[in-house]
Amino acid sequence: MINTSTIVSVDDREGESKGPPFELLVQGAWTLYLGGSLIKQFPNQFLLKDLLFDSVFPFALLCAKLALKYYAIEKARRSFALRRNPGLVFVYMQQIGAQEANQNREPRVAGEASPPPLLLMGEDELQVEKHPCGYVFKDGLGTRLVNNTGLVTIDMVWHMDSMLPISTPQLKDICLSYALFKLLRCQFARYKLINSGSMGTVTFFRSLLLKVGEHDRVFAVIADELSFAHDYYYSSFSTSYSKFWVPILSIFLSLWSIGYWTVFIASIISIIVAGTDIWGTKYGNHQLLCKIWCIKQSFVSGPLDTYMGKSLLDMVPLLLVLVLAVTAEVRDVASYVCSNWTKVTLICRYLHRASPQHSLFVQKWVSLLLRCTCKLMKHWDERMSQCSVLVLPRRTRPLVPFRRLLRLPDNKWKVKVPAAVKVSIINALRSLKDGRLRHGAESLRQSEVGQRFLWACNGEGTSDTILTWHIATCILEVKCPYRPDKQQGSPNSNSDHKIAATHLSRYCAYLMTWCPDLLPDNSAWSKSLYEAVKKDAECALTEIPAAGSMTPEDEYLRVVQLLSANSKHEVLKKGVKLGKQLVVEMINAEETVWKLLAHFWSEMILYVAPSDNLKEHSEAIARGGELVTLIWALLFHAGIVNSPGEDEKNAATGGVV
Repeated sequence: MINTSTIVSVDDREGESKGPPFELLVQGAWTLYLGGSLIKQFPNQFLLKDLLFDSVFPFALLCAKLALKYYAIEKARRSFALRRNPGLVFVYMQQIGAQEANQNREPRVAGEASPPPLLLMGEDELQVEKHPCGYVFKDGLGTRLVNNTGLVTIDMVWHMDSMLPISTPQLKDICLSYALFKLLRCQFARYKLINSGSMGTVTFFRSLLLKVGEHDRVFAVIADELSFAHDYYYSSFSTSYSKFWVPILSIFLSLWSIGYWTVFIASIISIIVAGTDIWGTKYGNHQLLCKIWCIKQSFVSGPLDTYMGKSLLDMVPLLLVLVLAVTAEVRDVASYVCSNWTKVTLICRYLHRASPQHSLFVQKWVSLLLRCTCKLMKHWDERMSQCSVLVLPRRTRPLVPFRRLLRLPDNKWKVKVPAAVKVSIINALRSLKDGRLRHGAESLRQSEVGQRFLWACNGEGTSDTILTWHIATCILEVKCPYRPDKQQGSPNSNSDHKIAATHLSRYCAYLMTWCPDLLPDNSAWSKSLYEAVKKDAECALTEIPAAGSMTPEDEYLRVVQLLSANSKHEVLKKGVKLGKQLVVEMINAEETVWKLLAHFWSEMILYVAPSDNLKEHSEAIARGGELVTLIWALLFHAGIVNSPGEDEKNAATGGVV
């Protein structure tokens, strides 16, 4: 329970800190009292090894772990590298922005720009004083940083190519993710960082986006950043790094626990197999010994021993619990060794204390630890959820009436995020010349074909525009089914534009029914609109035959006929009209239509991603991550914080809200 308890130390503006549960210490003391009472009652049945092994060792382990947790969180509460970091980073980034303005430098966009001096580690090595907007370095360092201050910044890491054990691009990106995570904490603490605090930061991040073929790298950097956020807000990882030796001691205690429980497991197995523990103490095959006396008037018989139960009913569950305890400790050790927190800490300490005197042995150990990876540490599984308004009867769904009765959201499924989706999103972000987001209309205006469909973007809100284009995309999917087994270049193959358009369309539909709070419109209105259109579509398609009985062309004609004749909702009618127009345009230029849709949906997902609903994004991070939350963080570091229309509303707030 100590290992799995969430212990966090956050800024007051981020939420409430959580310390170790004190009741665990009380429970441990009570258990020790019960054990001591038993030993005192039957002193002749307990040897010294029983006292040490059954009572003293586990209680000492409990106290040591709790003491370490309490020490770590107390250090974290006073730390400017952990709890008080957002206020310090906010003022620091203001200083960087002011220095850039004074230098009147035009940010370089071509190629990869020079990294800004984003804070990485070492804030606690310097003296800090209070500031009207947070905290500031007392000696007025600002951005005038030197190696002997103990402060490590991202530009120092970026130029560490001479240090062979730590100079890989992957490790540099992990450090960048940690530095960006500190900026993201300012968002969660509601410090308004315009352009991520400085144009140099935005320029550097955009220079990564401008590189062709770097979509996987950009998404990996943001995914690692959200992984740091998950560890910080929903685990004890961050407090464990309040001092560099705390993780080492935690690993030592876990190894001690593993050794102790392993001996215990061996003893239990020996009792099950041979009836004696590893020390030779004999155990019976029963759970209880009952002594029965027969009393009749003034006569009392001698006691009759009766055994009840089987010892396996005690031993087997105990063995399973002990195996679970060992597994938890092994996972705890692996998480420390393979954690990105450990990698960043090692890099910063190695960089700050780098010297030619480092032995080859130390370099090998550092290099080995930095190469350790563990899939358990990945919180985002790179999957995106999918929903659809037009679900044809491809299989029986007996739970549909039950879901409607309980008012559950629409059914969903998950798929791995295709590379085509990542490329399409990054390309849409690159194409933003003025940094303003638009809900799909701008991509339509860029082509003669697209201008014919601008009418479909004039809805009451974003949600009805999403549904109109989602229905049209679904109709195109009926005519040209998505075939995961088809290879590129084969007949009816799936182009990258088709893959991006269909996946983003279904993901936006998923957001409407499962995460409406992350959309710009009122969440209740968005969800009710989706449910109304979904219900109307299901009623209109009741006569559609099961899949496989018709060709795609016949199925398309039947679907359009039923929807045109039976649909009542205005959004559904608009979606069918748009779908038919796109199909007509597809006759002569199928790939052009899919390209148009891919650009539209990429622009739309960028438009809906910026959100002030930090609680919903935080919950998405807690459950493993959402694609839209990743895009939200991506836009923040690219200098885009608000959706169009929110800029004027937030202009008067200045720096801090």
